[in-house]
Formats: sequence, structure tokens, C-alpha cells
Amino acid sequence: MTDVLVLGGTGWLSGRIAARWADAGARVTCLARGGREAPYGTTLVVGDRDEPGAYDDVAAREWDEVVDISSNPVHVAAALDTLGDRVKHWTYISTISVYAENDTPGADETAEVLTPPGPDEEEDYGRAKARAEASVRSALGFRAAVIRPGLIVGPGDPTDRFGYWVGRFALAGRQAVLVPEPEGRGVQVIDVDDLAAFVQAVGAERWTGVANAVGDTVEFGRFVDLAREVAGHDGPVVAATDEWLESRHVAYWAGARSLPLWLPKDVPGFWTRSNAAYSLLGGQLRPLRETLRRTLEDERERGLDRDRRAGLTRDDELALIAEL
Repeated sequence: MTDVLVLGGTGWLSGRIAARWADAGARVTCLARGGREAPYGTTLVVGDRDEPGAYDDVAAREWDEVVDISSNPVHVAAALDTLGDRVKHWTYISTISVYAENDTPGADETAEVLTPPGPDEEEDYGRAKARAEASVRSALGFRAAVIRPGLIVGPGDPTDRFGYWVGRFALAGRQAVLVPEPEGRGVQVIDVDDLAAFVQAVGAERWTGVANAVGDTVEFGRFVDLAREVAGHDGPVVAATDEWLESRHVAYWAGARSLPLWLPKDVPGFWTRSNAAYSLLGGQLRPLRETLRRTLEDERERGLDRDRRAGLTRDDELALIAEL
């Protein structure tokens, strides 16, 4: 039987990876702080990676596969130091945010990655993941796979970004919805369950190397149309320019008072990353419509009018529309 250790295994993505391995017949152990349950069919070992001795209960075993999704380079390095000599294959889940620039459409895995910050610079998410990647490759060489997902979406998404749109169109019904001008921008996402299946397959095959895990690029306007169709929205769609939205302190991409997935037009590389390696390795992409449908079901269960981590409140949105 394949012995798999998932560092985490109780969160949104790591839990799905753990469940996928368990469904494939592996003996799966999840090392986590214990605040949430591990997936059915897996074993939870409680360990806090911020504390000494976090790996004591798993360090004596031999592992066929270790999966780590941490964005903390210190955690990643400590896990490698403790477990690196006891594992046959290691999969590290990184991000396309490690790339140094986003102005080249269609760039692949050979594109330059971010360098460590200078003494007066903060280590942001992308640089932290890049440093963790470097530790994995240095410690394990040809025993490691590094997967770089784009925006991960689907049911249970804790960031509230992707689901904002299909949820908002469903909430609006026959009323207006505010969107950024769609021309010249796109959307590129990966369904969380497609990603989990890919990570499991990579580990099972013990593939090594670096691969983006992203879907096909969809024009922003087409994405809006699909979200409306799935939600059954038949109200007006009101488009605003970037300049107008910025002047009203509407934020790009994520967070409070934002329009999720909206990005400046001068970063096309962010929504056009190459997924050729993902496809070559057998990665599957379900139709975007299916992901939107599954996401809408989840949005309805969680409440279309709930407080969100990303997006405009409906009141703020209607106030902005009234100005146009």
C-alpha cells in the first residue's frame, strides 16, 4: 500500500488532495494543527509547524509521497530537513505568483521567477513561494514535483473571489450588475477538484519537474456571459472603465470593495499562462460552465447575501451603478 503524508490535509485544497489519495487506495496521514477534521479514510496526526517537534510523530516512518502546500518557507525547509531522507517522492504546491513578470502572454515554466527580497523589502506571497520552491529543488532534486496553480476555484473557496460573479448574478436576478470593461482582459482558473486529481496523479507516477496547473484562457466578457447564464440573470450589465472604478476606490482582483478577477490590462501574462505541460501530463479540465454551476450551488448554501471576503456589497454596488 502507498503511504502518503499530506502536510495539512484539513484545509480546502489539501483536504481534497488527501481525499483523492485515499480514494485511490493509499494509506493517508494528515499532519495538521487539529482544528478541523481530516477527510474520511485518512488519519489525522496533530502537529503545529510553528512549534518544535511538529514532525516527531511522522519522522520515523518511510513515505512514498509527501505533499506540502505551505507558503511559509521556514515550514517547508523544516519539513525537508526532517522528512527529506525518508520519502521517495515529494510534491510541492506552489503558485504562478512566483513568476517575475506578467506582461508576456503564453509564458511557460521556463519564465524567470522572483528572487529573494532585498534587506529593505518584504517577502510577499510570490517571493515566499519562490524561496520554498528553491528549498524543495535543492534538497530533493529529481525526487520532487513543483506544481504552480493559477487561481484555484470551485465549491468551498475560502477567498470568495470566483464565486462572487455567479453568486452576484443570481442575487441580482433582474436587477443591474456592475462589471469592469471586459475588452482586453481574460480569466484563467483551475477547478480545485481537477487540481487535486492532477496532484495525486503526479505523485502516483512520481513525475518530477515543474508544471503550471491552469485552465484555458477565457475572455472576460465570455466569463461574464457564462456566469449570467448559469445564474439565470436577465438584468442589465453595467460596464465601467478602469479609471472610473479606481477613482471610486474599487480594488482590483480581491479583498473588500473589489471586483474579483479584475486585473489591469497590462498584465496579460497572468491570465494566459501556458498549460501545455499540464495537458501533456494528463491534467483534466472540466468545462467552465460546470465549475460555475457547482460554485453557484455552494454559494446558495453559504448565502448569496452573506458578508464576503472579496467583492462589493450589494448596497455599494447599487450606489456605484446609480452614479453611471
